[in-house]
Amino acid sequence: MIRILGIDPGSRVTGFGVIDVSGSSVAYVASGCVRSAEGSLPERLKTIYEGISEVVRSYQPLEMAIENVFMQKNAASALKLGQARGAAICAVVTQAVDVHEYSPTQIKQAVVGRGHADKTQVQHMVTALLNLSEAPQADAADALACALCHSNTRQSLDYLTAAQIARGVAAR
Repeated sequence: MIRILGIDPGSRVTGFGVIDVSGSSVAYVASGCVRSAEGSLPERLKTIYEGISEVVRSYQPLEMAIENVFMQKNAASALKLGQARGAAICAVVTQAVDVHEYSPTQIKQAVVGRGHADKTQVQHMVTALLNLSEAPQADAADALACALCHSNTRQSLDYLTAAQIARGVAAR
């Protein structure tokens, strides 16, 4: 079994989602948000760092998946998002958690089947895939979607590695 932490970074609200993966079976563990709406940007980054550090200590994931920064119309917003990502990444790498990055399109494609799905569709699919009784808050659902995307990618890479090993053995 492997535990994966998904992160949906934001300078005011950073979503997190934790899942356990065993083979092709995926189970919900926890989700929520680190809220850092008050104070200066450095204070908000500190809140993100401390909040995600606590999530890692509490749930002890082995791997983390996080959404890449995408260029927005407003460069200042993209820079703040990048700094929030940095705070979250530092919080996990200081606790020896492997980091994997995915684009928003990759995450939506993996969970919804469409790279340009909206937040409601992501919430719906996360709820269905994890057999949740109710939809998680949007930022937490996005973080769970990120974790699910990584789970799918890991599984595909494991199959490819096994196939390459089998071919290597068969070729000898």
